[in-house]
Amino acid sequence: MKTLVKSNGFPTLSSMLEDFWNTDKFFSRSFEKDWLPAVNVRDTADKFQFEMAVPGFNKDDFKITIDDGALTVSAEVNTETKEEDENYTRQEFSCSSFTRTFNLPENVKEDDISATYTDGLLKIDLKKTEKQAAPKKEIKIS
Repeated sequence: MKTLVKSNGFPTLSSMLEDFWNTDKFFSRSFEKDWLPAVNVRDTADKFQFEMAVPGFNKDDFKITIDDGALTVSAEVNTETKEEDENYTRQEFSCSSFTRTFNLPENVKEDDISATYTDGLLKIDLKKTEKQAAPKKEIKIS
């Protein structure tokens, strides 16, 4: 049984060792976290610009779609390495993926969107439509 000890928020060596040797905790799904890339959205006079920090991907890993006024960005990358020797075989694999969806304002030109991926930064430019002034309308009082 653990004793009550005042904690400063940092793990102690004994708690780390206890967690390491506790296979239920070490191999549990508690290490898995939903990962979403950091996003900056800029609203300029002529466009909206999305910047996503997504290192470790290639441009072919991304899928960008527009559907019913929503922009969806998703990506998936799978890696596998295998190393064989006469005395052992080592094989490792990993999978990383995410999906982010953003509701777009009505003044986006859905047919004029461009995207670039350079040095782990995905940039998506969405051009704005010209603002159309609402027609002048006189309201009669009854």
